[in-house]
Amino acid sequence: MKHTQTANALSSAQRQANLSRRRFLRGLGVCMTLPAFESLVRPGMAMAAETAAGGAGALGATAAGAPLRMAVVYFPNGAIQDAFWPTGEGRDFNLSRTMKPMEPLKDKFQVISGLDDISALPGADGAGDHARASGTFLTGVRVRKTAGADIHAGVSIDQVVANQIGHLTRFPSLELTCDSVRKSGNCDSGYSCAYQYNLSWQSPTVPVAPEPNPRLLFERLFGAGSHGQRAANLKARQARQKSILDFVMGDASSLESDLGSRDKRKLDEYLTSVRDIEKRIEASENYGKTPDPNVETPEGIPADFEQYVQLMYDMMVLSFQTDSTRVATFLLANEGSNRPFPEIGIAEGHHDLSHHRNRKEMMDKVAEIDLWYMKQFSRFLTKMEQTKDLDGNSLLHNSMIVYGSGNSDGNRHTHVNLPIVLAGEGGGTLNPGKFIKAGGQPFTNLLLSMADRMGVKNVQHFGDSSRPMTSI
Repeated sequence: MKHTQTANALSSAQRQANLSRRRFLRGLGVCMTLPAFESLVRPGMAMAAETAAGGAGALGATAAGAPLRMAVVYFPNGAIQDAFWPTGEGRDFNLSRTMKPMEPLKDKFQVISGLDDISALPGADGAGDHARASGTFLTGVRVRKTAGADIHAGVSIDQVVANQIGHLTRFPSLELTCDSVRKSGNCDSGYSCAYQYNLSWQSPTVPVAPEPNPRLLFERLFGAGSHGQRAANLKARQARQKSILDFVMGDASSLESDLGSRDKRKLDEYLTSVRDIEKRIEASENYGKTPDPNVETPEGIPADFEQYVQLMYDMMVLSFQTDSTRVATFLLANEGSNRPFPEIGIAEGHHDLSHHRNRKEMMDKVAEIDLWYMKQFSRFLTKMEQTKDLDGNSLLHNSMIVYGSGNSDGNRHTHVNLPIVLAGEGGGTLNPGKFIKAGGQPFTNLLLSMADRMGVKNVQHFGDSSRPMTSI
């Protein structure tokens, strides 16, 4: 009897150990799939990868073999039209009030009118223009009106590009925001918050959450610690990760014989993700030594919004300069954002002011907010222009950067004639320094043209595009 009790106790203990081990493996899997293993590509290795993929300039590179970058910066609530659009046309144009900060860079960008986002129009869905504006901006696909879990949009252009060129850099793409991160809840007349707080979509049902914390973004790019210690810290971290992976694989093998068929399938799915992590660590090591920029690690999210926006722009410059990624999106604030701007003496909320009903005092305040956002963008472009790239050109020369909004007139919630700026020369493939009147084309025509310049293959149409835009 005593022997039977002991055997039962041992059996129970063994079952508990197996159960705990299974919980441990699942828990560890969650932990391991979340961190990004920071390591940055060396230019020479990036060029070798491009050559293997079909020749320098074929994929994510300029004709000279330097990295080619693509970014989208989104500002909310549209713009005051009269203050935004230049006068004149072609190369003979004059910048308006909102665009004045861009004057020193006039030959480095082009303003494009006549681009529409038809997918954001109300139709039978009625209200919800803010959610539709940002939810369709990079997809050209109408979003499903739901505040539940059955969200449905489209794959965004940045992810289409990242899926083909992402293997050339440590990070296929980077997503940034100076707002909250939300994937659920009712934010706009029955539309999920996911549409307003996410520009990037990995699939029609999976948005790519942006990073709001500049410190976490920096450590993801370059590792934790102070300058001079980051590379060593990163190397030690990777060694720990490999050690954990070795343990998990050995422990999983011994566990497999005790599992039923359903659990074995689950374990196989888990091990597939583990093997993927192994490949990512090996790829990170193959990229060589991690750059360690001689800048301080950000403390976190600054209390001052201007410092916050500028810091995130600076992170994007660093990510391009170190060739950490060649694809980025930056959501300055969610579409419909109602934050005030005490930085420029405006106490009312941005969204409230955007419904100005043509009252001059309210329109003037919105124009001041538009101007403030443009000043930050101009500062970013200036920094890009002042930073040299591998081929001696500037980062801005070797980039294509869209600045725009999915709302055109925030008072009326219109989605035609979007306020769009295209900065950079695309490695010599763009012809900036002009004001283009596109005459009512889908905005996706521009996105399709950018993807083509990035070397993306087998994408003849995107969203509601009709043809690539040739006038840029």
